[in-house]
Amino acid sequence: MSRFKKLSQTIWHCQCHIVFVPKYRFKILVGEVAVETERCIRAFAEQQVAEIIELNIQLDHVHLLVNVPPKVSISNFVGTLKGRTAIRRFNKFRNLKNKPYWGNHFWSRGHCVDTVGFDAEVIRKYVRHQDQQEARKENQRRLF
Repeated sequence: MSRFKKLSQTIWHCQCHIVFVPKYRFKILVGEVAVETERCIRAFAEQQVAEIIELNIQLDHVHLLVNVPPKVSISNFVGTLKGRTAIRRFNKFRNLKNKPYWGNHFWSRGHCVDTVGFDAEVIRKYVRHQDQQEARKENQRRLF
């Protein structure tokens, strides 16, 4: 089975490792808050046609390994996840909003994204020897 996904005119493999944290990096992602956060992240990722490979919710941060279709920008994807989970957190756990330091923000601004792709050495070899491969293909075409 190929790791590539297919759209009508595109094949793609856009896998990202995303990390984001609660405001002030408070250790708030425990118990029912963590469970509900995971449930929301999975639901909102599915709505954006993203496939979650791994999801790990720590006390003070979230790790997400996800395949995001190329038609969805990573920034919009993360913004949607953070925004909609924050709204749900404050609606379900109203006591969080009572603390003066939260304001209307559950998550810190920003996030960390690292793309996960082909092995860098394989790509270097491919690029380094691409001209030789193209010459071979051209010679084969001339023979036939």
